[in-house]
Amino acid sequence: MAIRNQRLEELRRLELKGLEARFLAEIQHGLNCSPFEGEAVMEVVREVFFPHLQDNAESGCHLQPGRIALVAVRAEEPAGKPLACCGRTTVTLTVHRGAQDDALMSREGFAAFRRARIPDLCQQALSQGGVLTREDLAYHVFYVSPRTISRDLKALRQADPEAVLPLRSNKHDIGPVLTHRVRIIELALEGRSFSQIRATMRHSGSAIANYLNTFTRVVQLHRRGLQAGQIAFLLRRSKGLVGEYLALLAACQSDANRHYHLEQLLLCDGRGWQSEDEKKASPHRSAQQ
Repeated sequence: MAIRNQRLEELRRLELKGLEARFLAEIQHGLNCSPFEGEAVMEVVREVFFPHLQDNAESGCHLQPGRIALVAVRAEEPAGKPLACCGRTTVTLTVHRGAQDDALMSREGFAAFRRARIPDLCQQALSQGGVLTREDLAYHVFYVSPRTISRDLKALRQADPEAVLPLRSNKHDIGPVLTHRVRIIELALEGRSFSQIRATMRHSGSAIANYLNTFTRVVQLHRRGLQAGQIAFLLRRSKGLVGEYLALLAACQSDANRHYHLEQLLLCDGRGWQSEDEKKASPHRSAQQ
C-alpha cells in the first residue's frame, strides 16, 4: 500500500486555488474541453493577456495597502466534494487596518494580531461568497505554518466557545462545530437581539439578516405544505440546510420560549432584522414609493 505524502497533498490543494487552476476548471466544465485542450487555451491566454495585465500593475492599478486578493472555495460547495471539482471565487480581504494593527502588534505581538483579524477575515470572505480554510490563512494570508493557525483557532474557541468562525470546516460541519447559520437561528429563537447575535457570531449585519429571512421563508413554505426538496428548489438553498431549519422548527413546538420568538420572527417577516444602515434608509425608500 502506498504511503500518503501529506506535504504533496497540501501543496496540490493550494495549487488548485490559483487563478490558473480556476480558469482551467471553468473552461473544462463550461466548454467541455479536455485537460489537454484547456492547457492549450491557457497558454494562449498567457501570451496574449498577461503582458497587458503586468503593464496595468506597473502603472498603479493595484489593491489598496493592507488588502489582498485570493481564490477561495465557493461558500455553497458541499462537504466531501473534491477540491478540484469545487467552484472557486476571488475574494478581497483587508488584512492590515493601519495604525490600530501596528499598535496591536507592538503592544501584544503577532499572535494577538492574527487572532484579532482571523474572525473578520473569515466573515469578509463569506460575505463575498467564499469560505477560507486553515491552509488559506496559513499560506496565503499570514505566511505561517498551519499548526500556528490551529493554535490561533484553539485560542479563539477557548476565549469565546459560543462564537463559530465561518471557516469551510465549520460551515459545512466537516469538523465538530455546528454550522454558523443554524447557530444564528438558534440564538434568535432564544430571544437574543440583533446586536447580541452580531457580537457573538462576528458576522456582518446583512449576513445575519439574510440567514434569518431565509429561515422565515422556509417556515412559511413548510406551513403551506411544501416538502423539504421543494423548498430547497424554490429558495435555491441546499436540501441539507432546509432540513436543519425544519428540525429547528420542530423543536420549537415543544419549547414555549422558542415558539414565541419564532412567531415574532414571522410577524416581522424579516423587516425587524435589517442592519442599522438599512433601517435608517427604509423610511426614505417608503417615502419615495
